[in-house]
Amino acid sequence: MNFKSIIKEQREELENIESSEKIIQRESFNKAKSFLKYPNILVITGIRRCGKSIFSYLIAKNENFGYINFDDERLLGLKIDSLDKILQAFYELYGDIEYVILDEIQNIYGWELFANRLRRTKKVIITGSNSKLLSGELATHLTGRYIDIALSPFSFREFLTIHQIKTQDDYTTREKAIILKLLNEYLKVGGFPEINKFGKAMLSRVYNDIMVKDISLRYKIRKTTSIKELAKYVITNFSREISYAKLAKILNIKRVSTISNWLSYLQESFLIFKLERFSFKIKQQIIAPKKIYCADNGIVNAIAFKFSENIGYLMENAVAIELQRRKMSDSSSEIYYWKNHQQYEVDFLVKYGNKVKELIQVTYAFDENEINDREIKSLIKASAELNCEDLSVITWDYEAEALFKGKKIKFIPLLKWLLRL
Repeated sequence: MNFKSIIKEQREELENIESSEKIIQRESFNKAKSFLKYPNILVITGIRRCGKSIFSYLIAKNENFGYINFDDERLLGLKIDSLDKILQAFYELYGDIEYVILDEIQNIYGWELFANRLRRTKKVIITGSNSKLLSGELATHLTGRYIDIALSPFSFREFLTIHQIKTQDDYTTREKAIILKLLNEYLKVGGFPEINKFGKAMLSRVYNDIMVKDISLRYKIRKTTSIKELAKYVITNFSREISYAKLAKILNIKRVSTISNWLSYLQESFLIFKLERFSFKIKQQIIAPKKIYCADNGIVNAIAFKFSENIGYLMENAVAIELQRRKMSDSSSEIYYWKNHQQYEVDFLVKYGNKVKELIQVTYAFDENEINDREIKSLIKASAELNCEDLSVITWDYEAEALFKGKKIKFIPLLKWLLRL
């Protein structure tokens, strides 16, 4: 196999992307680059096509580096003994390299041993579209010797940057109208970097690649139709409570454990993420229904069946994504939803350590008359039960502070909340 030819072509492709397309510096770029000052492996994980390849290339581009992407049909079936030949090809092409980028390395069985050896003399960047495969295998072989950065599709702040809009504290009426229009677009098309280049059609391709390459082939799923039906069902019904037993019945799957395993595969590929119902009792958390959210609003609109466009639900999914993004940069936080026996419910609960720090409702409201009384009552009840005073309602365009039964509630427009650092 002519590794040098493949390596040169792949690098040229990245250089062409950088020179011909609008590239922005991602919010986690400086943090990621700083980790390579120390003898660590930098692991960049995230959903397929969220920008991991160009992100890793930009980190190393001013250094002498070798790059190879294993998600290439010419490298299909490659064995671990070929990795030394690839390293030799790097030396022949670029001389004494300092950085090595191994893109989608999880496709090679036994790669972690090669990476462990390589990190002793090189700065190593690894990317992958599977959370468990990377963190699990690295944790086994490289305890304390790697740093994990999770990359997502564009945040709304990054989405504005790509549209050449600067984020600031105050906007004119005209500027605000433009940004609200972009926010409405972001809620519908999501944040995949290539959406501006290829349009909505690329979302279906990304979804199909995840279902085939990252799930069905990787986990050797025989019932491919059934797992696709499960994925469509939970994405269509994001933010609703689900139980594994109910899903098994709906999809005519005999074993509840199969549903549990399949959902874990969807999570590990970063397609969805799950929220537990909060309880101070771990057993209650385990047995309670879960809520599923999709990693990108564009995928929801592209593949969900019979999805009637509801801006309120899309707002909720966007808030869930942003909370998940903030959690990734602050591992001390935990995200849940809350519901009591009277069926009062709070969309999001943010916990630090043993303390509930914030309670958040999301509603598509323009003014106070559109705020549902039950949403306020739910916040009050949760506040009293959980001893939490930081209460928020994220709205479309209503901003205020008000007292309800002695509790201060902040009403925050989604635009302002998403741009808050």
